[in-house]
Amino acid sequence: MIKEEMSTMSDASTDNQASELQRDAVIVGASLAGATAAIALARQGARVALVDQRTEASAFKRVCSHYIQSSAVPALERLGLLEPMLAAGAVVSGARIWTRWGWAERSPKSKLPSGVNLRREVLDPLIREIAASTPGVELMLGRTAHELIRERDEIAGVVVRERSGEEVRLRARLVVGADGRDSRVAKLAGVQRKTYPHGRFAYGGYFEGPPPARAPDASLWMLDPDMAAAFPTDSGLTFYAAMPVKDRLPAFREDPARALVEFVASIPDAPPIAQSRLVGDVQGKLDMTNIAHAVTAPGLALIGDAALAIDPLWGVGCGWAFQSAEWLAESVAPALRGEGSLARGLSRYRRRHARGLRGHAMMMYDYAGGRKFQPPERLLFSAAPKSARLGAIMEAFGTRNIGPARMMLTGMPIALGVSARSALARVAGASRSGQGSGAAAGGASAGVR
Repeated sequence: MIKEEMSTMSDASTDNQASELQRDAVIVGASLAGATAAIALARQGARVALVDQRTEASAFKRVCSHYIQSSAVPALERLGLLEPMLAAGAVVSGARIWTRWGWAERSPKSKLPSGVNLRREVLDPLIREIAASTPGVELMLGRTAHELIRERDEIAGVVVRERSGEEVRLRARLVVGADGRDSRVAKLAGVQRKTYPHGRFAYGGYFEGPPPARAPDASLWMLDPDMAAAFPTDSGLTFYAAMPVKDRLPAFREDPARALVEFVASIPDAPPIAQSRLVGDVQGKLDMTNIAHAVTAPGLALIGDAALAIDPLWGVGCGWAFQSAEWLAESVAPALRGEGSLARGLSRYRRRHARGLRGHAMMMYDYAGGRKFQPPERLLFSAAPKSARLGAIMEAFGTRNIGPARMMLTGMPIALGVSARSALARVAGASRSGQGSGAAAGGASAGVR
């Protein structure tokens, strides 16, 4: 366990008395992205200091849907994290989406990996414990990043401060910011920051009771423009979430639990939230501004929400934390071993991050403001329930296994074809109906004569 690990670290007590330590990498933030990066880098030979301001190894992120997208599951498998998660009760989960044209469901023939659901209360301590027990990782809790160490034009470490006020200089070839959407590391580094407005708010809570239809698959209702979701998870619980536009905010502020239940119970094909019992408190988040930082600078990399804090509506944050951590480790580990240039490694990471996430992020920014569907979206969603092939493409896109460009290139022609055939069928049906009415009228006239 982490507490035992912390008490038996070989050099923690002596190191903390020193004014300066040397490591290959210092990671600020010991949540999913930071702990995963520490695991991946240490397994490739790096000495890693994993720093977190929280003092408890059991700390976890409270406002989160906890859903891990399919696109991140191969990374979990490669890092050896999936099996411990399943042993801790994680639920293997597909995804389905409701629009006014019907359900877009996962095909039984799908070859894509399923997503995973595990409450952050279980997941965060688990990944942190695995990191702390990984040789080469030193978990340093209760330390806050105070300032960055700079040499010439490069970041060369972090000064961390304990609650007692004692400071330790952690020198490293690489500093990693994994400290969330309001990243202090990003602010200290002065990297470029862009924000994109968000027009919805979110409330959610865990409920015990009858499972939603098609559980353990997650369900998302795109109510155009409001949203709702049901995420079955471990321990027989379901996380229900409402993400309406801000016109509905007064009712949620007055009584969050009642408003959440009433909202979810009123949607089409509603899940059984009214027959369930709230476990714990309803959590809310009003400011969900999208934040994008430049993901690298000389001697610095950002991962997880510190790099890209995106609209939580799509449930991508946890998955992208794991993926970006793996991408970074693959890109820079050789340089940290002395095999190549760190600058080139950071450049590889920057390109990989952009290639994997930029297209998805741009589409999410556009929808996050609270607008209704645009014509291309209506075309795709209306055609998906009628075409297994298009449904498979939309599944691959929705689970972030393919990007927007590929989805549009392969999916839009199919959607256009489905729409054209539907229109022709309606015309033919109207024509047959008209001919039948004319024949009936002719017969009636003949009878009169």
